[in-house]
Formats: sequence, C-alpha cells, structure tokens
Amino acid sequence: MAGTVTGTVPVPPVTRVIMIAAAAAMGGFLFGFDTAVINGAVGAVGEWSGAGSVLLGFSVASALIACAIGAWFAGPIAARFGRIRVMQVAAVIFFVSALGSGLAWEIWSLTAFRFIGGFGVGAASVIAPAYIAEVSPARVRGRLGSLQQLAIVIGIFVSLLSNYALAQAAGGAGEVLWFGLEAWRWMFMAECLPAVVYGVLAYLIPESPRFLVSKGREEEAERILAHYVGGTPTETIRAIRSTLDFEATQSISVIRGPRFGLAPIVWIGIVLCALQQLVGINVIFYYSTMLWQAVGFDESDALLTGVITAVVNIATTVIAILLVDRIGRKPLLMIGSIGMALTLGTMAFIFGTAPTETVGGAVQPILSDTAGVVAVLAANLYVVFFGMSWGPVVWVLLGEMFNNRIRAYAISVAAAAQWVANFVVSLTFPSLAQAGLGLAYGLYATMAVLSLFFVWKFIRETRGRELEAME
Repeated sequence: MAGTVTGTVPVPPVTRVIMIAAAAAMGGFLFGFDTAVINGAVGAVGEWSGAGSVLLGFSVASALIACAIGAWFAGPIAARFGRIRVMQVAAVIFFVSALGSGLAWEIWSLTAFRFIGGFGVGAASVIAPAYIAEVSPARVRGRLGSLQQLAIVIGIFVSLLSNYALAQAAGGAGEVLWFGLEAWRWMFMAECLPAVVYGVLAYLIPESPRFLVSKGREEEAERILAHYVGGTPTETIRAIRSTLDFEATQSISVIRGPRFGLAPIVWIGIVLCALQQLVGINVIFYYSTMLWQAVGFDESDALLTGVITAVVNIATTVIAILLVDRIGRKPLLMIGSIGMALTLGTMAFIFGTAPTETVGGAVQPILSDTAGVVAVLAANLYVVFFGMSWGPVVWVLLGEMFNNRIRAYAISVAAAAQWVANFVVSLTFPSLAQAGLGLAYGLYATMAVLSLFFVWKFIRETRGRELEAME
C-alpha cells in the first residue's frame, strides 16, 4: 500500500505504524493477562497450599510491589539500553514467571515467581505507551496510544477465558489436567505462549527514534521516521535533540514543593492514582472467582461470570476512548465516581444484610436467587462505570496534567503510588472478606464517594489545552 503525499511531504501509510504500535502493545496484553490470571487459580492455590487469608493475600499482592519497582526503573534502563531491549527482557521475565508459577512446589516459591513477573508487568506498563508515543505520527497518536489500555483489558479477558476453559476441561481448577499437573498450574503456564510472541515481535520492530538520537544514531532515526512517521525527519530530529538537551538538566528535585516535600500538583496526581485503586476495582479481577463461590456460585459459574465482566470491561474501554475528547476528563471521572458509589453501595447492602453461615472459620453470606442476580448486575455495572472513566481517564490525565518541566518524574511517582495502592487493596481483601463482604464493599463505596469530591475540588479539565500551557 503506497503512502499519500501532502504537498511535497510524503505521508507513509498508517498501517505501518499501526503494526509496530500493536506489537509494542503486546506488553499491555501481558500486563493484563499476568495480573488477572491469579483470579481463577487463587481458590485452588489456597486449598493446595493451606495458606491462611493473610499469606494468600500477600502471595497475590506481592507481584504488585515488583510492579512499582519495575515501573520506576524501566525508564532509566530504557534510556540507557533502548526501549526494544527492555521489551525483550520483559518478555523473558514473563516467560520465567509463568513457567515457575505453574511448577511451584509450595506457596513461597509461587510468591517468588509472581514477584519476578511483577518486574515485567511494571516495565511493560511504562515502556509500551512511551514507545508508541515516540513512533506515532501526531495525527494518530491519541488513538494509537489507546491501544495500550485496550490491550490490557483484552489481556484480562483472554486470561479469564483461558482460566474458564482449563477449569472446565479438568473438572475444576484444583483437578489434574495434563501430565499430572492441576488445571491452576496450566492457567499460569498458558502465559508462556504470549510471552514468546512478545519476545519475537520485540526483535522485529524498530528502535525508538528518540533513543537513537540520544545515542547519536541520527541516520538510523531519520530512516525510521521517514518510513513510519513521515513529515520532515530532520526537523523532528532537531526537536528531539532540543528536548533531550532540556531533560539532561533535570533531576527528581524538580517535583519538590512546600507541602510535605512535593509540589501540590504532584500530590494531586498521587491521590488520583491511589483512589483509582482504593475503589477496589482489582478485587473484581483478582478475586471475583473466589468471591462468587463464597456467595453460592459453583466454580464454573464463578469463572464464567469473570469472563463476562472482562467483556464488559473491553466494551466500556472503547466507550471511554470515544468519549474522552468529546465530554472531557473531569465530567467522565465524576460520572464514574457517582456510578461506582451507587453500585458498590448496592453490593455492600446486599452482602451486609444477607443471612450468613460459617464455613472453615469464615463468615459467608447466603444470597437468594434475586439477591444473586442483583449482585452480579451491580458488579458488572460497577465495571462499566469504572471502565468508562477512572480506568483509562486517569492515565490520560497523568500524561496531560503536569507541565513539561516535571512531567517525567511526576508520572513516575504517581504511577508508583498506583501500584502501592493496588498492593494494599489486594493484600487486605481476603481478610476483609473473612470479616464480611458488606464491610469490604462498604469501604470501597466510601472511597468512591471521596473520589467524587476530590475530582470536583482538585482536578482541572485538560481537554483542548496544549501541554505547554500546563502550570
């Protein structure tokens, strides 16, 4: 397919950059797959290991600490060795983690391999969107950047679908499937295939022009820009060099401020990221199978419910992509907060008022058929409101709300806060669930209400504003 011509400047066919952006977004797919795969396995892992709720929660959440570390260091490592090299290393980490988790011999070895995988997730969460932005023409950068979020939610869906299929084939996640290994082990090892695909694709796509310019390889950068981006490569390289010269004078001290050591806008970014997790969204994707089993669903129906929720998440992410530039960031966040508060409050009421029974020392609610249907609907509507607002919009805002002087460091700090909050929620949910699901969802509903007031008071609309205009 030939490129078009605008004046005397050739415009390469957009399919070229779509292909390499999609290849890089495979890191987002693995991000989603890896973080969600624990969903179908956690119940069987608990029975296999005999771990209590605290240890089981730590095993699930430990990877998230490594995610924060991986996200923090991925940028500096990519600046030294290249974006492609980080992708290749991340692919190896994903493969080792998946294989090791599937062959784990006790709970601590499983925790260790999940922790290793967290480094890959953290690196992929930073490198894929950065690479896509650096190789994309300005006219399609927003849409191509959305591939990362779309890849994440598709990865979640494929992971949950794979879990469901493997459990169905074995007759249960804890039952033996192939070669004497239980189905839950194959759930983890299924990730080996996309990890290999990611590694192969990372060898095939070109390096970021920005990295090449930073290493003095400008002729190579010019060829890549001409082939994928178009425009005037020499002018683009000049602009990249100017930006690199500016960044060379910066350090993390630029985000310091008078309020508890950080600039106010940095604190806003940190709280925004923390609230994205404190509303409890990853409880749905990490623990939903165990949750629905606890209220009377059999394992097959619980896994299938998780698959349906993942499909809903994909659909609402597409809705957010279509609406974010039409409605604006702040209105979408406020709509999402109201919807999450109502749906989480409904779940808290249903679980908190249901009759209970004690199973294995844990208090479990008994839902009637009607209450069960309402709970499932509320859970999926909760995902709808999150997926169309706080899921993708927070990441959009992080890329826009900071000025050029502090953006790189502020995003790193805010993203690390997001992973830490994710860790706290994932670690505490099993204990909260034992104390009562009504309590757990009541806390998340409270966070949703707080998120509404936080957005109303502190978030400024960034739609239509140039990045250079941010204060």
